[in-house]
Amino acid sequence: MALPKVCVIGAGSSGITVIKSLKEHGIPFDCYEKGSDVGGNWRYKNDNGLSNIYKSLHINTHRDRMEYRDFPMPTNYPDYPNHEPIQQYFLSYVDHFGLRKHIQFKNGVKHAERTEDGLWKITPEKGPTQIYDVLVVANGHHWSERWPDPPFPGKFSGQTIHSHSYVDPKTPVNCEGKNVVILGMGNSAMDISVELSRPGVAKKVFLSARRGAYVIPNYLFGKPLDKLTEYTPHWVPFFIQQTFAHLLIRFGVGKMEDFGLPKPDHKFGSAHPTISQDLLVRLGRGDIKPKPVITELRGKKIAFADGTEEEADVLIYCTGYNIKFPFFDEDFLSAPNNYIPLYYKMMKPGINNLFFVGLMQPLGAIMPLAECQGKWIAQYLTGNYVLPSKEEMESSILKDEKAMKKRYVSSTRHTIQVDYDSFLYEMKKEMERGKKKAMKEGNHLPIEARAMYHSGSRNVSPSRKQKQLVSK
Repeated sequence: MALPKVCVIGAGSSGITVIKSLKEHGIPFDCYEKGSDVGGNWRYKNDNGLSNIYKSLHINTHRDRMEYRDFPMPTNYPDYPNHEPIQQYFLSYVDHFGLRKHIQFKNGVKHAERTEDGLWKITPEKGPTQIYDVLVVANGHHWSERWPDPPFPGKFSGQTIHSHSYVDPKTPVNCEGKNVVILGMGNSAMDISVELSRPGVAKKVFLSARRGAYVIPNYLFGKPLDKLTEYTPHWVPFFIQQTFAHLLIRFGVGKMEDFGLPKPDHKFGSAHPTISQDLLVRLGRGDIKPKPVITELRGKKIAFADGTEEEADVLIYCTGYNIKFPFFDEDFLSAPNNYIPLYYKMMKPGINNLFFVGLMQPLGAIMPLAECQGKWIAQYLTGNYVLPSKEEMESSILKDEKAMKKRYVSSTRHTIQVDYDSFLYEMKKEMERGKKKAMKEGNHLPIEARAMYHSGSRNVSPSRKQKQLVSK
């Protein structure tokens, strides 16, 4: 029996690990990528028209926590490399597993539509419409700029950009010798503030915070901070982990308000932390001046909640991103306020041939989680995993949402929040449960291979490898 034909949208860090698993299991697929190479957000000067990173970007998760489990990063990589070796790592991954020839570069997906009979009608930017049995969405969620809503009253006469556009101190606007106000407390805000506050770059740098946040360093006690916590057993209750982490930050880093930042209105672990080795030092030196939230734009001046105002030439909004699926009709699927209820951030109950990969915000790196999701999809499509019922999936989603709302600050940033280690553990646990159920039921294929019978579709007959894999 033939395996279903899969369409994968995106060849970023999530898309390439999915197609690696599909290829290993002999599942026919096409991967569409808007850019001319792989890497997504980690590809500097990506020509896909969506992804963009700043020149000085480094990973803020230790390389051991970021690497794919099936393809370790080179041991000569530093603990926190910049984007160049990370992009090279993705290139090596694709070449090592022979994936490049399966990717259609410079050819994104214009429209994806689920037909009445449950197949997927995919219209690429180039070439004819194709029919697929399964759709995997790996288009990323760090490309559609989110701006303050509602916007601040007044008008700013200087130059305004979103952090997504920032490349270096001169691009896309010249910040050298200028007064710059940066709004945000996420990692981009920290990195850009630190870079512009270096001697000889910006004249003055103001960091405006809408709310308090915990800023944690890459290293603590001479060790990478995320390596200190990776061996915590998954069964340790969160409140114990939270208490320990809070004490670690309190005595190892200090109080945020001692550096002029607003006091966080939540406990550590109840919001996504910000990682910066340099920010607190720059604040302590006076190189970066902390400010509360912006209240009004007054031409060349910007007013803040403490009643002060500052002259500014450049305003940089580090205000996050919207989750978007430009190839779907909005009445079919969208994510208002970044809310999209999915089973394990991957499956929409009631649609058994649609999967999302990498659509999460972990306390850690996405790559190993996306790798696990790719393996999960491959196991499912080859009949080696059985999904729970629609009702069970919906119940699980509600339970997860309730737990997340209880723990995390209400924010669009936390709608897809997951805890790296526990999420990975729970995914593997569910895969094992579904595997046992599949064996008990005879390993039947859940998705019939029908796309091959439509005109224009390839893979009209199953390969020997497909037959062997299905028969196991």
